[in-house]
Amino acid sequence: MKIGLIGLGIMGKPMAKNLLKAGYQLAVNDRNEASVAEVVAAGAAAATQAEIGGTCDVVLTMLPNSPQVREVMLGEDGVAAHMRPGSVFIDMSSINPVASKEIAAVLEAKGIDMLDAPVSGGEPKAVDGTLSFMVGGKQEVFDKFKDLLGAMGASVVRCGEVGAGNTTKLANQIIVACNIQALAEALTLAQKAGVDPQLVFEAIRGGLAGSTVMNAKAPMMIAGDEKPGFKIDLHIKDLNNALDCAHAVGAPVPMTAGVQEVLQWLHSQGEGQHDHSCIAHYYEKLADIQIGR
Repeated sequence: MKIGLIGLGIMGKPMAKNLLKAGYQLAVNDRNEASVAEVVAAGAAAATQAEIGGTCDVVLTMLPNSPQVREVMLGEDGVAAHMRPGSVFIDMSSINPVASKEIAAVLEAKGIDMLDAPVSGGEPKAVDGTLSFMVGGKQEVFDKFKDLLGAMGASVVRCGEVGAGNTTKLANQIIVACNIQALAEALTLAQKAGVDPQLVFEAIRGGLAGSTVMNAKAPMMIAGDEKPGFKIDLHIKDLNNALDCAHAVGAPVPMTAGVQEVLQWLHSQGEGQHDHSCIAHYYEKLADIQIGR
């Protein structure tokens, strides 16, 4: 089975390397030539999008948002124009589920099956191959390619038909964003009250408040580490998709709207490329403190 992967960013590059470690034959494409060269050095082949479409049994994408996925697959001379009937498209990007369904419908008319398979876990889990995949698509297609996704993740769960994967990812992103905001508020309270945020973190991490989000983001807030495992601008994109989807189906999401405003403010302050744990900077600005420092 020959695999093509388009998109070698923060997430896509380590995911590509894990596919190579698992023994898959891989062709890659990205606008960043240095990223392509790095993955080629690990054993992949460089290819154009047309070559990936024409020669690969499975096409994977890991791209920023719906417009990029639509353009790569369905744009003028897009990948889908070169794919053979019976080949499969797996989109690992986090996009609007409405777009996933629209792309799937076009591909189905060409005899091409699609899975939407966004991930959770950020760069650290992309590197160590323990991402969580939320997948939408036909059961038989999921069954065939579950092991392929498992080469990059520790959890691969089918959530329903095409679009269900990205709907699940939007739910995930709401929970993550609101968790980070609550954590920033709590550590700000501790700092203002004269209690060491590091000790607060150590005391509560094993209780009901403990979470994967807390374990990953509290140390970053306390150290002032801005290096992105997941960028503020990307979380803004995901929450925009969540709000659009919620408005379309009539779901109330006031907490999502609130944390989105905080993220938008941080973007306006030039922090869009920082890690989403920098939600803490909003509180530090309001409270005139630095958490843990």
